[in-house]
Amino acid sequence: MDRQLLKGKVALVTGAATGIGRATALALTDAGAHVWVNHLAQAELARQLCQTVEAMGGRAQCIEADVGSPAAVAAMFEQIVAEGPLDLLVNNAGIILEKPFLDTTEQDWAQVLDVDLHGVYRCAQHAIKHMQPRGGGAIVNVASDLGFLGRSDYSAYCTAKAGVIGLTRSLAREFAARGIRVNAVAPGPIATAMVSPENMSAEWMAKELDIPMARLGTPEEVAAAIVFLLSPQASYFTGQILGPNGGSWMGA
Repeated sequence: MDRQLLKGKVALVTGAATGIGRATALALTDAGAHVWVNHLAQAELARQLCQTVEAMGGRAQCIEADVGSPAAVAAMFEQIVAEGPLDLLVNNAGIILEKPFLDTTEQDWAQVLDVDLHGVYRCAQHAIKHMQPRGGGAIVNVASDLGFLGRSDYSAYCTAKAGVIGLTRSLAREFAARGIRVNAVAPGPIATAMVSPENMSAEWMAKELDIPMARLGTPEEVAAAIVFLLSPQASYFTGQILGPNGGSWMGA
């Protein structure tokens, strides 16, 4: 990747210790950005990622915060902006729950939405407050094809991801004239720890693999879409939802 693409830019990637977040942090480094690696209780994995970034000739800093906590998010952004500008945000942190709707408790519902949707709201609000006086920035939210499709036994997760899509489009309209672009990716099934036989039922895996490209995507394929949306190459993109999904969803 062109090291000049995002040279001098500073990016925060939430949930960056593993999976799509990790791949995105590495891809941003490859594009020349300085990366803040957010994690929750994954200090060793985050440290290893920062070391990998530095070995690539890049710069990364680890920062622990629970995006489900308003106070933790506020403290994270306070630390970041105290050290300099923030140009780019990737709202990637998330959790998933496979549970029949009638068995889904208030606590289950609240926990998934608090991380997967409210966390995006919190981080985007703090980032925009910082970006706006500086004349602009770019945000990419990680949604899911299930935000469009829905799925049995995933009511909380699907609801949260549909909310991320709606929030993305609303923010894009509100802040386009102020130089802030807001887009999203809505991946299909990706080969991460979250989507694996250990975490998902056999029925789910069989159903999800029945897609046109007949395979799981890779975190790197999603990261490539994220970096594109953050880059000047996507200067006329806002409010868009890119779908690295192998054809699992082909809606407008």
